[in-house]
Amino acid sequence: MIEDRGRKGNKMAERRQLFAEMRAQDLDRIRLSTYRTACKLRFVQKKCNLHLVDIWNVIEAFRENGLNTMDPNTEFSVARLEAILSTIFYQLNKRMPTTHQINVEQSISLMLNFLLAAYDPEGLGKISVFVVKIALATICGGKILDKLRYIFSQISDSSGIMIYSKFDVFLREVLKLPTTVFEGPSFGYTEQATRSCFAQQKKVSLNIFLDILMSDPPPQCLVWLPLMHRLANVENVFHPVECSYCHSESMMGFRYRCQQCHNYQLCQDCFWRGHASGSHSNQHQMKEYTSWKSPAKKLTNALSKSLSCASSREPLHPMFPDQPEKPLNLAHIVPPRPANSLNDTMFSHSVPNSGSPHANKSVLESTSRLDEEHRLIARYAARLAADAASTQQAQQQRAASDIAFTLDANKQQRQLIAELESKNREILQEIQRLRLEHEQASQPSPEKAQQNPTLLAELRLLRQRKDELEQRMSALQESRRELMVQLEGLMKLLKTQGAGSPRSSPSHTISRPIPMPIRSASACSTPTHTPQDSLTGVGGDVQEAFAQGSRRNLRNDLLVAADSITNTMSSLVKELNSEAGSETESNVDSDFGRAHFDGLVPSPISEKAFLAQIHARKPGRLHSASATGTIRKDLGTEDGDDESYENDSVRQIENELKMEEFLKQRQQETTYMVTLQE
Repeated sequence: MIEDRGRKGNKMAERRQLFAEMRAQDLDRIRLSTYRTACKLRFVQKKCNLHLVDIWNVIEAFRENGLNTMDPNTEFSVARLEAILSTIFYQLNKRMPTTHQINVEQSISLMLNFLLAAYDPEGLGKISVFVVKIALATICGGKILDKLRYIFSQISDSSGIMIYSKFDVFLREVLKLPTTVFEGPSFGYTEQATRSCFAQQKKVSLNIFLDILMSDPPPQCLVWLPLMHRLANVENVFHPVECSYCHSESMMGFRYRCQQCHNYQLCQDCFWRGHASGSHSNQHQMKEYTSWKSPAKKLTNALSKSLSCASSREPLHPMFPDQPEKPLNLAHIVPPRPANSLNDTMFSHSVPNSGSPHANKSVLESTSRLDEEHRLIARYAARLAADAASTQQAQQQRAASDIAFTLDANKQQRQLIAELESKNREILQEIQRLRLEHEQASQPSPEKAQQNPTLLAELRLLRQRKDELEQRMSALQESRRELMVQLEGLMKLLKTQGAGSPRSSPSHTISRPIPMPIRSASACSTPTHTPQDSLTGVGGDVQEAFAQGSRRNLRNDLLVAADSITNTMSSLVKELNSEAGSETESNVDSDFGRAHFDGLVPSPISEKAFLAQIHARKPGRLHSASATGTIRKDLGTEDGDDESYENDSVRQIENELKMEEFLKQRQQETTYMVTLQE
């Protein structure tokens, strides 16, 4: 009795010591109950070194102590709870390096007293399996997703659907943790807590359970649980920002930014305690930051979000199957460890030996059970090794078959590639052969041309014909030039006559329009001779009449020249007829025009003889176009004049007929030449 009272006194002293250290942290000054509760539980977690223990280490400790095969409502003693905690912390110390070893005894004592203060305040010395699993799974370290998955496995049935009664028990037990750290008024258990978490859900699966408890914000009764994990994640986060209240140049942990005040930021200590300065008020909305991003990184993230088509927000958790996987049943291999196993005897300092004579017997029984367990473990290990060997052999066989199949596939691919390459070479050779044949056909060799006499004869005839046509073209061009020169002389004579005749009418003194050449659309231009070349040496009047276009036709030029000569002769005849009233003057003009016309057509009478005759018949008549410039003084009789006038008229008509025949012959030759050119 005295020893029991002493042990209880030690437990109460250690419990008071834990809470006294928690009060020394001045955590009660935090004005928000959520942050206050999370900070207190985080302090207990770190003080007991449970933040170094993962949820999977806790599950392994449960399995080693046989809790996985026990009914959740089964109660066991404090010694069994101490054995479970000893397994957890001793295994933790084995994983830790030698420089970071923990005080196992102190951690076990602090954690044990905290659990007893939460779940056995009356000191009955009994605690249920479900409570131990829920409490240790909640307050240990690790990811919140893994914790919630394990908790759901404890409150769901075999089909993966949550049992509401078990969830209610879970809430009742887990909310005792905030109550233990004196936060019961804010997060105590109520009957409406279960309905507030799953108000409209009839069947709650694992995915729905995770969605609700990991949502933002989570249920009000459990809002401290995700916050405690966020606290653990941001403890070492550095923010290179100055606090607007305490003016510290950097922040650790959370950072808060006001949504109304410009660039007003607070560290977590100032925000938790409600400090404010300037125009800022505690009623303003604040945004919590768990990391620091540079302005460049913020801009990059904003651009990536604006340019991305799909939402870049990741889901809160992966999707799990609705039907849970069946656990491996090891009951026939490793039997559950009894309550009075070796773990209970390892801690004799907590449960002292009473000196009973049955102690040696119990030790022998435990040793025999241990040997039996060792044999079962060895048998199970041998079976696993055999399974592993068979599996490895099957994998090797499968790998060999895969290699053979791969080799066959590679061989087939190589054969296919070789066939394709050979076909490609054949196609290239055929293309080269066809190209050579085409070149030979398009460019016949000189030997073949020499071997064909018919082809040589045709080529020779074509060359001769070409030479003849070129000579004919040159002759026509020369004739055309001579004709243009003669036409120029005739035009000068007409101008001289119009200027020198005092009795000519004004209409006759005006130069008559010369018909301009009309270019035919179907006419072809001469490739070797241009109109400018053919008009070289001709007066400006003719060039002005015939040099309108840059590209002229020989046929059109000749036709226009012939028309111009005809029109000129017609105008000359009209002038001669119009001056019939003055016979003397008319005879002189007619003889003078005929003398120049005889210069165009070959005639036995020369220009000098014609002028001598005119002056002999017209004494005292001065003519402006006479080359000698002398004045005839003898005048003939009127009968001689009439006879000579009639002779001159007959000769003029004959000359006109000769000129028309000459022009027709010229036109026929020109047409024939143009036809040859075309």
